[in-house]
Amino acid sequence: MTALACLIATPAQADTLADALATADPITVEGALKAGADANAPLLYGESPLAHAIETQDPALVAVLLKHGAKPNVIDAEGLTPLSLACERGSTAIVVQLLDARADVRKPGPDGVTPLAVCARYSGAETVTQMLAKGAKADSLDARGQTPLMWAASAGNLGAIAALLKAGAKVNRATGEGFTPLFFAITSGSGEATRALLDAGADTTHRGPENTSALQLALYQKNWRAAEMLAPLDFDLAERDRNGEQPLHVAAKGGDTALIDLLLAKGADVNGLTGPSRIKWVTEANFGMPPAPVPPTPPLLLAAQAGQVKAMKRLVAGGANRTFVAENGVNVVLAAASGHSAAALEEALALAPNANVADAKGTTPLHLVIGGGMHDQLGAMLKVLAAHGAKPTLANARGTTPAQMAEGGLATVKAVYDQVFGQTAAPVLATNRP
Repeated sequence: MTALACLIATPAQADTLADALATADPITVEGALKAGADANAPLLYGESPLAHAIETQDPALVAVLLKHGAKPNVIDAEGLTPLSLACERGSTAIVVQLLDARADVRKPGPDGVTPLAVCARYSGAETVTQMLAKGAKADSLDARGQTPLMWAASAGNLGAIAALLKAGAKVNRATGEGFTPLFFAITSGSGEATRALLDAGADTTHRGPENTSALQLALYQKNWRAAEMLAPLDFDLAERDRNGEQPLHVAAKGGDTALIDLLLAKGADVNGLTGPSRIKWVTEANFGMPPAPVPPTPPLLLAAQAGQVKAMKRLVAGGANRTFVAENGVNVVLAAASGHSAAALEEALALAPNANVADAKGTTPLHLVIGGGMHDQLGAMLKVLAAHGAKPTLANARGTTPAQMAEGGLATVKAVYDQVFGQTAAPVLATNRP
């Protein structure tokens, strides 16, 4: 007997069927069934032989069990039916077999999720259409208030979305938390699913949790295609999200130049500033500290810090103020120096050519680059600063020079620094103390 034989809860005949199922061979399984094995004898942990066959994704094995009396509506120990399991595994052929055997399309799982909802997420249009034809309800709700259309949208399943919409699924139904099918589609990352729901009349004025708009959600999720579809619509482009950012700020950090162009064309303020974050930081549990507040910052500085060179160019072409200095003394060069892109630093120095500019604490670009640790752009960024005359001997407000930072920091960083600026730390020649 194989190790899998012990999965059978009953002796004798069950053992024979367990051995047969372990082979995954329909002929062997049929032989065991003809010899008297029970097609519905539960396996260990409550799995039925039919569920086991579905897991193999072999329609022939499923057919043998159904032929010999396997019940298509038997519930396993977790409350799931074979039809729900087949939908999750995605085989259209097996789903059709179960439907032909009169599997109950309306029987939900313990959480109220119907087989149709599961198929809407994992299977194609053909399966969903067949289940609808067998009486599945297009707008059945599960325990979380989600419909099959929401399940389909969450997976970006275009075929299932189309089939459900054709069957009359409500495109603007919302969960108790405020998520609509459109919000699920945006979260899936699928631009095509977003487009399908917009074409079906999805309400773009709906607000989700924390008063989040569809455009803000697309930006949170970095679903740039969805954002590009939503940006031309009637959204308030001056509105700040929970992070205190306007849509153009997020697009600038993401580097989506098409979206930047759309937002600017719709009237977004190229020099608009971020506002205070509404996020409540919980740090007491691990004795941590919330991040320092960020002063009002325009899109150009955010793009520079994120290393988005093309976005920087688009913003400048759109009228961005290249000489802007934030309340903490940070300009475009210092913003780029705090990122990890030599190309962005080079572009920033072209916009504001001073490699020794300092913020309110006397921090220079060279301080920031060395303090940023080891990364693949470190050497290139140091070379950019060296080429533009950066001085390793300028002290910040704490009296520390970049040369001293390199000397007392990570050995890997010092090695790269030494290759560019040399190994001897010169004395302090000047200070950037405010």
